[in-house]
Amino acid sequence: MNMLLKYGKTTAFFAGALSHFGFAPSYIFPAAIIGFSALFFLLLNAKSGKKAFGLGYCFGFAHFAFGLSWIGNALLIEPDKFGWLYPFVLIACGGFFGLFYAFPALISYYANKPWQKWLSFCAATIIFEWIRSFIFTGFPWNLSGYMLAFSNNLIQAASLGGTYLLSLAVVSCCSIGGLWFNDRRLKNFIMILGIIIGELAALWLFGWWRLSVDHEVKNDIVLRIVQPSIPQTLKWNAEAKESNFQTYLRMSAAPAQIKPKFIIWGETASPFMLDSDDTRRQQAAEILAAGSYLIAGMITYQPKDGWYVPHNSMAVIDEHGNIAALYHKTHLVPFGEYIPFRQYLPDFIRPIANVIGTFGQGNGPQKIALPKLPSFSGAICYEIIFPHQIIKQSDRPDFLINLTNDGWYGDSAGPYQHWVAAKLRAIEEGLTVVRAANNGISGLITAFGKEKGVLKLNETGISDIRFNQPILPPTIYSRFGNGPIITFCLILLFLGVIKIEKISLFSQKEK
Repeated sequence: MNMLLKYGKTTAFFAGALSHFGFAPSYIFPAAIIGFSALFFLLLNAKSGKKAFGLGYCFGFAHFAFGLSWIGNALLIEPDKFGWLYPFVLIACGGFFGLFYAFPALISYYANKPWQKWLSFCAATIIFEWIRSFIFTGFPWNLSGYMLAFSNNLIQAASLGGTYLLSLAVVSCCSIGGLWFNDRRLKNFIMILGIIIGELAALWLFGWWRLSVDHEVKNDIVLRIVQPSIPQTLKWNAEAKESNFQTYLRMSAAPAQIKPKFIIWGETASPFMLDSDDTRRQQAAEILAAGSYLIAGMITYQPKDGWYVPHNSMAVIDEHGNIAALYHKTHLVPFGEYIPFRQYLPDFIRPIANVIGTFGQGNGPQKIALPKLPSFSGAICYEIIFPHQIIKQSDRPDFLINLTNDGWYGDSAGPYQHWVAAKLRAIEEGLTVVRAANNGISGLITAFGKEKGVLKLNETGISDIRFNQPILPPTIYSRFGNGPIITFCLILLFLGVIKIEKISLFSQKEK
């Protein structure tokens, strides 16, 4: 233990790198326990607020640099142009997002007793996860609660308090081992083990109960998801556009036992603007049976202030070739669909910035209602990662369609983590989520997190899924959002920082 303290920042860095293995697709939960416990042990022995901040920052830097390293794969689509930027992606992710562990670490330093430091660290970590969901447009990727997605039972509590409730359970279970490292007595070990088992058992039992009331309804509504796995290098190739479009049409028209009511293509699936391309829109309509619809992602251009602005859109096309509805993506990807502070960028980065266009924003979630069919809302790409922001709560749809293109990231952790985010949104809102991706992962996720008709990463194929999902009332989380769990964390934070003399737990090495 003395060696760990002697090289505290190095230990914190490796602890952060280890902890990221708790996320998909690895799901090595013991790695998260060791990593968080090592960090908290270091924080208990920090001699100043500055040192605590530095330890948290080193942990967070590695946690996010390694956990988000898949983002750099997008630069390898054209490695001769952008490959040299790959290390800078790791540094940027770790450098900025590391602050979201540095500040909780600093706050914990000013708590009084060891158990209060633990409460402070856990509560502050969740509060800063929540802040990460909206600051600078937000990026709530890999929330700590996603580490429990290896078990469908354990994540059902998201219907009560959202993913942040799961995050509180994960951080508290994983970091509490630091108290024992600091005071290795048997009674402390028993108490800590009891807390970990108690929290996980409570989550599992609630999940078991919630899944026990799951049921299906019989109907003849079939959804067809089309996943062509077109390589990203060919997706926008001028010579391949027509071939790509015909591939979608051919797969969509494949025979089916029951004609699908919805044929769903992924994000920017159509290389042509079907809202203005009458010929190809009619070709798309020819694959549709009576009363069915094609839902396809594409780029559209919308008039604004005398200009035509590109939008990342989802079009609903009926059997007659009419545009029945059009949804425009609202939550745009920084550095992917727009460049923040573009005018202030240094000259050396401008050639790269000029490659990225400035997309227009939509007007937020909208419900699309079609005759004699369940209503739905759209979420394009990473819009699905934002808790309590994916639907209009006052106009709740019957299910959600998530179009995405994860082809940028290859065979990496990114698509698996994106799928987990979609699963948590389904459970949080009590809504079925239908996900169509260019190269996977595609499929249907029920309101209870069950996966159906899954097309694996890089698999080429179609998936016909009967929509046997009941329309459920809003969950508790859907009704009240993040307010209750954030308020609870603020209460825990208050209990952590106030001065308490009578309660003495894990006090042997208290400063």
